Amino acid sequence: MTDFAITKALFALPEGMFYLDGNSLGPLPRAAQDRVASAVADEWGQMLITGWNKAGWMAQPTALGDRIGRLIGASPGHVVLGDTLSVKVYQALAAAIDLVPERRVILTDSGNFPSDIYMAEGLITSLGRGHELRVVAPEEIAAAITSEIAVVMLTQVDYRTGRMYDMDALTAKAHEVGAVTVWDLAHSAGALPVDVAGCNADFAVGCTYKYLNGGPGAPAFIYVAPHHIDTCQPALSGWLGHEAPFAFDLDYRPGTGIERMRVGTPPVLQMAALEAALDIWDQVDMQALRTASIALSEQFIAGVEAACPMLALASPRDAGQRGSQVSFRFDQGYAAMQACITRGLVGDFRAPDIMRFGFTPLFIDADDVNRAINIVADVMQNRLWDDPTYQTRAAVT
Repeated sequence: MTDFAITKALFALPEGMFYLDGNSLGPLPRAAQDRVASAVADEWGQMLITGWNKAGWMAQPTALGDRIGRLIGASPGHVVLGDTLSVKVYQALAAAIDLVPERRVILTDSGNFPSDIYMAEGLITSLGRGHELRVVAPEEIAAAITSEIAVVMLTQVDYRTGRMYDMDALTAKAHEVGAVTVWDLAHSAGALPVDVAGCNADFAVGCTYKYLNGGPGAPAFIYVAPHHIDTCQPALSGWLGHEAPFAFDLDYRPGTGIERMRVGTPPVLQMAALEAALDIWDQVDMQALRTASIALSEQFIAGVEAACPMLALASPRDAGQRGSQVSFRFDQGYAAMQACITRGLVGDFRAPDIMRFGFTPLFIDADDVNRAINIVADVMQNRLWDDPTYQTRAAVT
């Protein structure tokens, strides 16, 4: 059983701040400071280019990929890190399309993260093969999975409301009609138990700077199912995805297994920070994490609804259909969130009217939730949001 009092002590959290925004950017693991400093001074500083061999920089993407694989139900050798989430979405979708060459429809939903949709639109344009991106409402997805669909591309947990898809059921339905699945786990990995192998997902992608606490700019990951790994074709044929990068051949040959999904140079310093975060995750039981997350979320919903009837719950009420976040709607949500932040409660805002709060038991406990409820109640009951100071929007909301 995971002791979350121990894990909380492993994070550097500012005094007086109640941080309910780990679903946007995870806090700093204390050990990351020394780990990154060592990577800079002892590895880069002393080893210079020999660090690629001596410090194991070249092996980091797959070594850390295996550690993330444990958290998402992937067997070793099927997850690799590198690049950004948008790049990994592009890679996965391009490979998935090629597995169903006779079909032309990519299915997604209107609640998907816009970047995923942008990448799909860009891929379709660059391919010029007549593909169509079909966007339907989330509640229409199951019925829209028909025999004309090539790829079902979905984010498991909605970034705004926390609504969660049944990955098992939708993957099974896609396979029944001969479609391939691409799952975005940006709000799942580190938030709840995921079993990509158990549900037979074809491809999955995700980021490591949110729940996994890898820091701003931390690399993304991609998972490829065992039955696709040796045949899928990487659309981005980068040098490090080559079968033999240091042979310097002019012709591209995809690498073995998951190595073919590598593209550019690994972000070594960022991976050092992620390595420190994964040392914490190695201690965590995902089912225990899920149980604690649900308890904290339910506590927050009950407290806020009792004190703030002007806020409307935007997340599913059933915890089994909700990820590790809670969202409320309020027409002055941006200003209200700024008022909360000023008072030490950090959540975030998603247009047009969503106040979003993340619940990460690794560093949030019941006392923190009670204090967060009190701050929300103060802001809402006393109309503290109705102050011109909170109306001007910053570049990042």
